[in-house]
Amino acid sequence: MVHTAAFDVTDGPAVAAGIADVEERVGPLDILVNNAGMQNRAPLLEFTDDAWRQILDTNLTSAFLVGREAARRMTTRGHGKIVNICSLQSEVVRPGIAPYAATKGALKMLTKGMCADWGRYGIQVNGLGPGYIETELTRPLVEDEEFSAWVRGRTPAGRWGRTEDLIGALLYLASPAADFVSGQVLYVDGGMTSVL
Repeated sequence: MVHTAAFDVTDGPAVAAGIADVEERVGPLDILVNNAGMQNRAPLLEFTDDAWRQILDTNLTSAFLVGREAARRMTTRGHGKIVNICSLQSEVVRPGIAPYAATKGALKMLTKGMCADWGRYGIQVNGLGPGYIETELTRPLVEDEEFSAWVRGRTPAGRWGRTEDLIGALLYLASPAADFVSGQVLYVDGGMTSVL
């Protein structure tokens, strides 16, 4: 059974009310996956202040706010799993996506900080780092034959990732099999971060 709750993950009071609502209707939150994210491709010199704040709030602040609220409850129960959806760009960057990479690099370090602060309460916090995954949001890049050929050539697996490629890694990080794994980012990128 799937339960839903809609709230603004960039607004602290809305997050607190949303998490409280979820726990009241469904029960204790044992696993949190922070997956809010956006991209805004533009040269850094042309990136506006408003666009910067929006990408920072969506990609980073939301994980802090939702993670903190979930952890407040998890710490009192003595267990929990948090998985932050990082990115290949938590490690590397290419022209035109510096603000996105900055948020995902910061999310990697927030993941490690959450691990350091909340590990003693039985909470494991890890990151999942997708590579180039074919989705509706990446459709323009997939359809750009030059860029798509670059991705396939640059990735040892020789292809774009699929959303199904992320399932096993996420299930592992959310499972008891990862009870002694924390502060790590598991890259599911076809090997791209491993080669020049």
